[in-house]
Amino acid sequence: MSDWIAIGAMGVVAVGLPLVMMAMSAMLRPSVPEQGKSATYESGEVPTGTARVQFNIQYYMVALLFVVFDIETVLIFPWTVIYRSALEQGASLATILTPMLVFIGVLVVGLVWAWRNGAVKWVKSPQANRRKTERQDA
Repeated sequence: MSDWIAIGAMGVVAVGLPLVMMAMSAMLRPSVPEQGKSATYESGEVPTGTARVQFNIQYYMVALLFVVFDIETVLIFPWTVIYRSALEQGASLATILTPMLVFIGVLVVGLVWAWRNGAVKWVKSPQANRRKTERQDA
């Protein structure tokens, strides 16, 4: 029972300490409201327009695909490290290769799906297309 008391005490400290620190900070800090504090900081430049800008969804799709294939390399590396030792210990080649081929197959199916749905096709803005045609006409 004493183990659970120690775990409970640690939980209380883990939750209570940050709450106490935030409360003390709120009570002790100076509060000087002014308009400049709520303005967007633009590296010394006067901000223009709103802070809400719509980004092209392609940035997120490329980042997501990067994360997926980056994790793939992280998962393949340990498999390559134990590949030779597993063969030396008597495991069959099919037993070793089948899980990795299934894993890579699932990733290839995902990449083909993303490719067919246009996730890796970069869409140019109408403004960029206009500039391109203006350069070709000149």
